[in-house]
Amino acid sequence: MATLADSFLADLDELSDNEAEIPEDNDVDAADMEEDVDGDLADLENLNYDDLDSVSKLQKTQRYIDVIQKVEEALKMGSDVSTQGVDLEDDPEYQLIVDCNALSVDIENEIVIIHNFIRDKYRLKFPELESLVHHPIDYARVVKKIGNEMDLTLVDLEGLLPSAIIMVVSVTASTTTGKPLPEEVLSKTVEACDRALDLDSAKKKVLDFVESRMGYIAPNLSAIVGSAVAAKLMGTAGGLTSLAKMPACNVQLLGAKKKNLAGFSTATSQFRVGYLEQTEIFQTTPPSLRMRACRLLAAKSTLAARVDSIRGDPSGNTGRAFKDEIHKKIEKWQEPPPAKQPKPLPVPDSEPKKKRGGRRLRKMKERYAITDMRKLANRMQFGVPEESSLGDGLGEGYGMLGQAGSGKLRVSIGQSKLAAKVAKRFKEKNYGSSGATSGLTSSLAFTPVQGIELTNPQAHAHQLGSGTQSTYFSETGTFSRIKRT
Repeated sequence: MATLADSFLADLDELSDNEAEIPEDNDVDAADMEEDVDGDLADLENLNYDDLDSVSKLQKTQRYIDVIQKVEEALKMGSDVSTQGVDLEDDPEYQLIVDCNALSVDIENEIVIIHNFIRDKYRLKFPELESLVHHPIDYARVVKKIGNEMDLTLVDLEGLLPSAIIMVVSVTASTTTGKPLPEEVLSKTVEACDRALDLDSAKKKVLDFVESRMGYIAPNLSAIVGSAVAAKLMGTAGGLTSLAKMPACNVQLLGAKKKNLAGFSTATSQFRVGYLEQTEIFQTTPPSLRMRACRLLAAKSTLAARVDSIRGDPSGNTGRAFKDEIHKKIEKWQEPPPAKQPKPLPVPDSEPKKKRGGRRLRKMKERYAITDMRKLANRMQFGVPEESSLGDGLGEGYGMLGQAGSGKLRVSIGQSKLAAKVAKRFKEKNYGSSGATSGLTSSLAFTPVQGIELTNPQAHAHQLGSGTQSTYFSETGTFSRIKRT
């Protein structure tokens, strides 16, 4: 029987055998990892910005060449009306439009890549230019126009940029820290600018072709925003189906550019507005209502694109109905508010009041009535200055309470019925009126003759009932009638 030590040794031998087999697999994995690393490094080397062909490859693809060639042929032939009855999905022209929309998106991405290449190369010459000119095509045109020229007063940028931006660029170029580029770098930069401009012209051809077919592809959308704007919206969104799936708030931003005002006022500039700014409805709307109209346009354009995507109304009547609705709403916004109507007075209450007078009401008025002292304080004598609590007219005035010159208050308060009634009630409460003897009363009397005497408190009560009073106020006596003779 094996001992515990023998079993441990056997386990160690098995572990050593497994470890001997592992390095072979590790060597294979390591070789694969080295190949992957070499491949990644090769891709990174291909992505460097020294070679333009390794960065921009779209113009050399067969798909780009075929689509551009078909577009040029279709533009020369014009619109073919014979395909109007064919199903939209089976129409070859529609398939070409879908390819054009996808290609326009690829062209946009390619222009951005080339723009980054141009910025990296031209940053050594004019590093501040990329913060002044944001649009890639405008940046490429300006770079190609300036070249290695250090004095921008000799370069005519009129027509390429707005006059305000031209002035800022000229002032910034006079204080820039850049240096002229080498000839090799400058040639690559100019070649990249030419390639970006070629891509932009190809994109315009694609959009022109799509615009010429928009009346057939998207009749309702074209009825609202026009064929040109509809083609731009479809091209930027990547097709009619993609545009139909997009929310209205994103449709409003399609084609929006980052505007550089160069420090000027932003009061007249429209932000967050894209291609919808070019529509007739937007341009004819007053400036104060343009943003509101743009949101309405985006909402109706999205609905029209969804109708067109399912071929719900090929005649375009839905789009025209949407356009009429937009015009009516804008006209409604511009109407002046209705005049404020004069409010008539309420009908006088001629009915008698439900609250009646009586003893209880008179008592309440008497209880809460203003006192004579307050009446005098509220009254002023003509031509006589009133006394005040702080003097010289400061503090609370006393009115006619004070007598001029005396400095004292003279108030004659008469005994009111309410005070007498309250005093009577207080006395009855303290001493009682039910015949019970109070605990404070005593039968001892102090006299100057005998000193302390015992007296009967009820004696005076019996005396009151004697004499004339007993006959007049007798409980048994009656009134007598005297006959005249």
